[in-house]
Amino acid sequence: MVLKKLLAAITVLMVFMIAGCSEQPKPETSFKKYMEAWEKQDFDQMYSLLSEKSQKQIDKKKFVKRYKDIYKGIQMSNFKVSYKLPKEEEDYEEKDTPAFKFNVTMDTLAGPLEFSHDAKLVFEKSEDSEQWAMTWNPSMIFPGMKEGDTIWADTIPPERGEVFDVNGNGLAINGEIIEVGLVPGWMKGDREQMKKDLSKLIGLPIEEINAVLDQDWVKDDSYIPLKSMSATDTAKVEAVKALNGTKLVRKQGRVYPMGPAAAHLTGYLGPITEKQLENWKDKGYTKNSTVGRAGLELVYEEKLRGKAGGEIFIDDPEGNHRDILAENKPVPGEELTLTIDSTLQASLYNQLRKDAGTAAAINPTTGEVKALVSTPSYDPNQFIYGVSGTQYNKWVNDPLKPLTNRFSKTYAPGSTFKPITAAIGLETGAIDPAAEKSIKGSTWKKDSSWGDYAVKRVSTADSSVNLQDALVRSDNIYFAQAILDIGKETFLKESKDYGFSEDIPFGYPITPSQITGKKGFESEIQLANTGYGQGQVEMSALHLGLTYTPFITKGTMLKPVLFKEEEKSKPWKENVISEEIASMITKDLIQVVESPVGTANKPKVKGLKLAGKTGTAELKLKQGEKGKENGWFVAWNTDDPRLLISMMVQNVQDKGGSHYIVPKVKNVIKENLASTKP
Repeated sequence: MVLKKLLAAITVLMVFMIAGCSEQPKPETSFKKYMEAWEKQDFDQMYSLLSEKSQKQIDKKKFVKRYKDIYKGIQMSNFKVSYKLPKEEEDYEEKDTPAFKFNVTMDTLAGPLEFSHDAKLVFEKSEDSEQWAMTWNPSMIFPGMKEGDTIWADTIPPERGEVFDVNGNGLAINGEIIEVGLVPGWMKGDREQMKKDLSKLIGLPIEEINAVLDQDWVKDDSYIPLKSMSATDTAKVEAVKALNGTKLVRKQGRVYPMGPAAAHLTGYLGPITEKQLENWKDKGYTKNSTVGRAGLELVYEEKLRGKAGGEIFIDDPEGNHRDILAENKPVPGEELTLTIDSTLQASLYNQLRKDAGTAAAINPTTGEVKALVSTPSYDPNQFIYGVSGTQYNKWVNDPLKPLTNRFSKTYAPGSTFKPITAAIGLETGAIDPAAEKSIKGSTWKKDSSWGDYAVKRVSTADSSVNLQDALVRSDNIYFAQAILDIGKETFLKESKDYGFSEDIPFGYPITPSQITGKKGFESEIQLANTGYGQGQVEMSALHLGLTYTPFITKGTMLKPVLFKEEEKSKPWKENVISEEIASMITKDLIQVVESPVGTANKPKVKGLKLAGKTGTAELKLKQGEKGKENGWFVAWNTDDPRLLISMMVQNVQDKGGSHYIVPKVKNVIKENLASTKP
């Protein structure tokens, strides 16, 4: 019996000794765990560290959801918690409520947000455990929050930057548009006739109007937006307004004053695509963002969009803003002023509007790009007003591809390439400008190794041809022989001086031009064809125009300029040709227009002295078949060289080839020469 009592006493003594040796819980430990969990956004762990009283105030599901919803709503990122604990440990009694200060920083839709607060802890003891636990209330989310309060957050969109031409005329501006909608309860009388009239006025098929009206949520007093229209078209606005059932709402929207004439240049705005959202996920975009979808709107999206502002408030239970947590004003997008001249842009578009083609106009003494046109075109305003599915499908399925930007693409230049071959031949000494080549007949091939293939020339009575004759009459055989004399290695080396196979240093992405494909010259025949702009040569209208600038600048190929504030007359390639060769080729190209036998002689335009070169690129798989043709004409005014135009029209095989383009270019130069000021 005595032994049992002794053992019991020893056991009790050991329990007290173990308890005395074990480490007592500390409030600092619980505080640190809570802060670490908070920084990791581990809301489950945070909840487990709350006091029993706090957990009775809010259950775990609501606690986690509240934090997640608030942080998502304010677009929280870069969340950090910092704190400093006392250097010397303190002994706390169970009745104590120690508090530790912490500091929180984060980024939000309204900019940086920072606050400091105190975390209080209480000691809790149960049969199984004892711990220091966090006391919690809504002020732990943001200081000043009370039970029943909510967080209100809103993004303030910036004003998008506008785009202007060189004279300050709007190309892409922020203006007023009118949203047209229907209120079913207002649709009195003949509904079907009313819908027919509305469909015709706003360009929305009746089926699409009916589809919107038939949605489950639509009631008699519902406002159903259909499409927008220009606020400046007052006659149409009044006609729509007069129809029973319509409601017009004035809104701010993007406006493209030149419409189709500059569509491929300006581009348009539209809802952000999934791919864009993925690519720009760290730049503040959401699935509801409106962004550039083509043209300058897309290329300069980052500059034009500006920077959104935001506001974050604590709202009381009645929805009133009580405390401002963060706010910042939106930053407007940048304004872009181009070297484009709206008058010249419209003039070129009007000449090309019935064709599939492209044109670039530049000042050949400064490099300023005055116009970039692609046809057929589309109205970019339709994307803002609400393009119908019918209209969009019509554009997509149109064989002439009006949505395709032709001025950014490359095409075989045909005989407009011959001056480049001539310049390289003269620079390397492979061409003697005075030497006469004996060329008989309309076809030629080097030898039997060419098989059935032969180079064809335009019918001519000349059997002795010098360089000027070859340029004036556009003799393919002369230039095929000339490039063979130059040699492929030399030609490829010299062509680099003209910027082939490299990005054009320009403010709008243009496909690089090429002399050959990736495999280089695959045959002697391909080399011969290259001499007159066939083979695998491809050039954009802009690049082709730039390669003519050395003839005007006495040897320098200019860097193209798109923005008014850019430095002008800067070289892209220096010393491309000598001043003597530039002058010689210019004189020959004047004769292309002036000589009665020149390919660009007709029509004669009084008072206009031009130099230029025509070209017809044949697109066919094999010799002998009849293929499609692209016609070209590059020309500039020589008395006052301020305007050079490079124009291409597709499918001119039944329109007279390049002769179809010559009057178009001459008309534009004549119309615009007075207005294109240096």
